[in-house]
Amino acid sequence: MYLTKEKKEEIFAKHGQGKNDTGSAEGQIALFTHRINHLTGHLKENRKDFNSERSLVKLVGKRRSLLDYLTKKDILRYRAIVKELGLRK
Repeated sequence: MYLTKEKKEEIFAKHGQGKNDTGSAEGQIALFTHRINHLTGHLKENRKDFNSERSLVKLVGKRRSLLDYLTKKDILRYRAIVKELGLRK
């Protein structure tokens, strides 16, 4: 499995308030980014996997909506997470 409990805790510890803070927008955005990167690599090898492609599109939409929320809520937190994860826009 590509996403173990330890990897999740590491992501939330680095980008959230702590390793158990799974509700923060930054932690969720970082987790979605990790999953999006994994699915992108999977789809490069398996071009006809349309179910995974649909999942990727849904994840990108979820991440986008969280980023929009963060933009409205606190623009400095938005800029920090975009810079830290290397996201465009």
